[in-house]
Amino acid sequence: MSTGAATVSILAPDDAGVLIPEALDLVVALQREFGVRREQLLLARMERQERISAGEFPDFLESTRAVREGDWRVAPVPADLQDRRVEITGPAGDRKMVINALNSGARIYMSDFEDANSPTWANVIGGQQNLTDAIERTISLVTPERRYMLNDEVAVLLVRPRGWHLLEQNVEIDGSPVSASLFDFGVYFQRNVERLLARGTGPYFYLPKLESYLEARLWNDVFCFAQDSLGVSRGTIKATVLIETILAAFEMEEILYELREHSAGLNAGRWDYIFSVIKKFHDRDDFVLPDRIQVTMTVPFMRAYTELLVRTCHRRGAHAIGGMAAFIPSRRDAEVNEIALARVTEDKQRESADGFDGTWVAHPDLVPTAKAQFDAALGDRPNQLERLREDVSVEAADLLDVAATPGVITDAGVRANVSVGIRYIAAWLSGVGAAAIDNLMEDAATAEISRSQVWQWVHHGRVARADVERTIADVAGELPADPVYGEARALFEQLALAEEFTEFLTLPAYERLLELT
Repeated sequence: MSTGAATVSILAPDDAGVLIPEALDLVVALQREFGVRREQLLLARMERQERISAGEFPDFLESTRAVREGDWRVAPVPADLQDRRVEITGPAGDRKMVINALNSGARIYMSDFEDANSPTWANVIGGQQNLTDAIERTISLVTPERRYMLNDEVAVLLVRPRGWHLLEQNVEIDGSPVSASLFDFGVYFQRNVERLLARGTGPYFYLPKLESYLEARLWNDVFCFAQDSLGVSRGTIKATVLIETILAAFEMEEILYELREHSAGLNAGRWDYIFSVIKKFHDRDDFVLPDRIQVTMTVPFMRAYTELLVRTCHRRGAHAIGGMAAFIPSRRDAEVNEIALARVTEDKQRESADGFDGTWVAHPDLVPTAKAQFDAALGDRPNQLERLREDVSVEAADLLDVAATPGVITDAGVRANVSVGIRYIAAWLSGVGAAAIDNLMEDAATAEISRSQVWQWVHHGRVARADVERTIADVAGELPADPVYGEARALFEQLALAEEFTEFLTLPAYERLLELT
């Protein structure tokens, strides 16, 4: 089909008619306006990685010192974003999860097209339909067990589009695949902005995996362009940025500044942050981390990052949202629940005491536990923006103090990474982006940690390659005889034992996903 002067090819069926012409028009306009700039920023990422691999360390930017030292604040957020004490996340493409998340009792539901959503075409298009139905309050699902419908009171909806590095291969504009970020954002915004405003809320987003303030500037320009194109007032869009890369941690002030008209704060994306540390410094022996379970939020480099995030946000009048509690309560093992809920309680006590304004959970049963801790800290207040944390002082060396992380690498840690990695990849290739594995809700971020840690340990001689190969064989032998597990094993082995480090698991996995679906 043709829209404007551009040719758009939809390479997969859209039987429900989700991709209405107006939505495609906006996506085309966004791609043509910002596609080249996006590619330039991705090239800048590669060049930065080359400098880091050559020995350069990140630091706070001298060129933006005036921003960090300036007297400015982000614009106020609307009333329904003032209180964010508990947020729940889940994939947009899973209709039951969308309903359950909206009904969970959390204040916010972050509906995900990114790490928790396997990007099959059915999930991508179905996710857009699910969200429109949710906004219209017509969403429902009938299963043999029950009928799922929305409660009278539901969470406020935020949407996470895919990251800048990803493409949507099923949609081509002038012969090239469209940016997945621009596609997810543009379709959702055009289809739903008027619906959202009519219901007294707005188009609210989470932005993943930014590595620089220039990438935030690109999003801000996308927002301005989209609002202008549809006759919507600038500042109507609000976006929370996940600080889930080590490079973004050095540019938090600048990221808020770039988005100040549209900012709804920052989030401590803990799992991707750990992955980013491994990825960016994969060549360095002094950045080798112990078992994933030992890299807690209280180790020095993670503590520095989260405390700086709260101080930065509150200084600028922005919300600071804490990290994910990924535990899935068991209905059969009370002892597992007791131990895990105690850890969740401790985690949320620490976050609320540090000044965070809210936190994330992955399962509705965790909402009461998290809420209790933030209720105790907040009382009748909607947030803790008045807690400026002027006691916090974080230097570049503190953010990079990975060597101070206590812990060891164990056989159990190797096996856990192999097992989680293979089982998650198998789920992802089967269209499931949020997978329950060993009482944890795993997504692409934890799979990235799993395969990258194994690569790091082998590459730096902490674990023998032969031992990893035996562990992979042992784990694979315990899995069902389903071809998708063979696919997952092959991909995990390819990435974990490769000579060169692969930047994102989801890039080669997406190519395989397209072949399988």
